[in-house]
Amino acid sequence: MNSRNIIMTPADHEELEAVVTFTGKVSERAQTELRSLENELKRAIILAPDAIPADVITMNTRAELIDLDSNERMEFTLVLPSDADINAGKISVLAPLGTAMLGYRVGDEFEWSVPYGMRRLKVSKVHFQPEANLKRAA
Repeated sequence: MNSRNIIMTPADHEELEAVVTFTGKVSERAQTELRSLENELKRAIILAPDAIPADVITMNTRAELIDLDSNERMEFTLVLPSDADINAGKISVLAPLGTAMLGYRVGDEFEWSVPYGMRRLKVSKVHFQPEANLKRAA
């Protein structure tokens, strides 16, 4: 896990805080995932959407990661749990790797605990970021 600050929009922060708050009765594993997300939210630097650098992973961003130990490349779109579909490359922000991706930018390296151990990852590319797309459209 990393202690560096991450970057996110006010809307993403608010929506994810609501996800954490709306826990209801969930499994122990889900509680752990919610706590991880909550910890990420606490260290977030909140920036207006037009101030978010284009290489930051925000919600609905499609990004490429490299596993620094295996050199495996993976590409995911970070989504809310209700939109997750791993077969379509959509990873939930509550999945350990999804939580890990949030707020990092191209070139950042981080370690994260996943169900089968620790992974050392690097953000290699952002293919699509909603905030950057809006800036280009304006």
